[in-house]
Amino acid sequence: MPSDAEAASRRRVQALSAHVAGGNAADASQGAPDPRVRLTPGGGPGSLTVIDNRTGSRYEIPVREGGYVPASAFKAITAGGDGGGLRVFDPGYVNTAPCKSKICFIDGDKGILRYRGYPIEELAEKSSYLETAFALVYGDLPDAPQLREWEQTIMRHSALPVPVIAALEALPHDAHPMGVILAGLNALSTFHPEQNPALQGGNVYRSHAAQDKQIVRIIGKMTTLAAHAYHRNTGRTPAPPNQKLGYAENFLYMLDAGLDPNHKPNARLAKAMDVMFLLHAEHEMNCSTAAARHLASSGVDVYSAVAGAVGALYGPLHGGANEAVLKMLSRIGSVENIPRFLEGVKNKKEKMFGFGHRVYKNFDPRASVIRNVAEEVFELVGRDPLIDVAIALEKAARQDEYFVKRNLYPNVDFYSGLVYRALGFPPEFFTVLFAVPRAAGYLAHWRESLTDPDVKIMRPQQIYEGVWLRSYPTIDSRPPCRGEDRMWNVAPSNASRRRLAGETVEMAASHYHGYDGGSDSPSGLANRLASVHLDAGQAQRLSSPAFSAGVVAGDATSGVDALTGVTGKEP
Repeated sequence: MPSDAEAASRRRVQALSAHVAGGNAADASQGAPDPRVRLTPGGGPGSLTVIDNRTGSRYEIPVREGGYVPASAFKAITAGGDGGGLRVFDPGYVNTAPCKSKICFIDGDKGILRYRGYPIEELAEKSSYLETAFALVYGDLPDAPQLREWEQTIMRHSALPVPVIAALEALPHDAHPMGVILAGLNALSTFHPEQNPALQGGNVYRSHAAQDKQIVRIIGKMTTLAAHAYHRNTGRTPAPPNQKLGYAENFLYMLDAGLDPNHKPNARLAKAMDVMFLLHAEHEMNCSTAAARHLASSGVDVYSAVAGAVGALYGPLHGGANEAVLKMLSRIGSVENIPRFLEGVKNKKEKMFGFGHRVYKNFDPRASVIRNVAEEVFELVGRDPLIDVAIALEKAARQDEYFVKRNLYPNVDFYSGLVYRALGFPPEFFTVLFAVPRAAGYLAHWRESLTDPDVKIMRPQQIYEGVWLRSYPTIDSRPPCRGEDRMWNVAPSNASRRRLAGETVEMAASHYHGYDGGSDSPSGLANRLASVHLDAGQAQRLSSPAFSAGVVAGDATSGVDALTGVTGKEP
């Protein structure tokens, strides 16, 4: 049986072989090309000859170097009608590239992920999060003096302004941690007006120094924001950042030190946290990164762009999948229940989370690294019984033809939730642990977009399918809006009901009898209100779903007088 070192060595060889194969399609006997040289994307430049069968017209569509077709070329294809050219309908941007980038490469068919050309497996084994973040932002790994300066500068910018802390502490104690992070990022944007293009002009980010200052500020403060988000739910105050510690180590320190300045997080757990950060630092043009570039195209300040990206990550279809995996494994419960669960998946009665990916049609390279991290963490804090369920589920699925044919392999979310739970984080905090490191990727794309010669404000097309033209009718001549699109039921809170119960009687009686609040009893007011006569239209309005839920015109300010027509006149 091979030792752990031998098994790890074999995995490294297999991973590197995949990367070499990704750059080499020729047979070795025929003289393989240099694996460090990329094969021609999409077959190289050229053109497409398009014949429009509607008109018989012939068009030449250019294929650019890089293997892409400029979408605007299709605008030349017209066929009468409104005279408009063809548009490309691509919901979800499945095959649309909004930019050119040098930051990250993914080959989903081969299970390859590279940051700036470096295989993710090598980085996870040999690098650190901050070193990798430097490469993402600036293009190359730093040398020793550059790395030292980078780390020290980021840690020097880890403290939050006191008013930002006050803003976070004003949020509800049960606020979702991602909401706290978003509030913090938006608050930070207001504390640095010298970098805001809306105040300083659109050229402020042409300064390399202005770019760098915001980059180190955001990366430095993300863990501090996360610590405040964590303790907003616990009711405690995070320890101030310790600039003498490493990035992940300082994060654990802020969570656990309390009032003990001598607290020292476990070095192996800090390393595990650092690897998790590294694995989540960047992932090409995903939903939240696309949001960051979309916002940056408008010239907005970088804090708002990163906040918008974090908002996209907040969505459960993007950043919340690892929590869904954890709930799925808990529902399965034990290894014995796996066959029944898989049958449920095949019969569309169950949904399997953590398998398959929009990009990867092979094993997600991050998943195997996280599985090793999980074993390291469990050795220190205890083994989560769900890890055995996860390993057995992965093995069963990879041997089942149903899942193999559909290229359903474990992705990064499959094991990450187990690691985070073992580290003591609640499920609602998992997405924060995704957002903290992904800031490096967002900032790398933001910085790249600033010098992109092709960049334009993003303004996608749409396919309009609505009503073409109609005249504006008077309100008395309109039929009621019917169907599911109408406003239906906006239920008030019980506190609103309480306020309405008090105001309605007095206000209506005041209008009805000129009541000044001095002589009549509450029961008399109620009797006078009950004596109001309603016509058929008014009665129908009072029986509507909205009114039956307790809603009145003007909510708690105007009472029922507008609904009943009470004007102070005798009925």
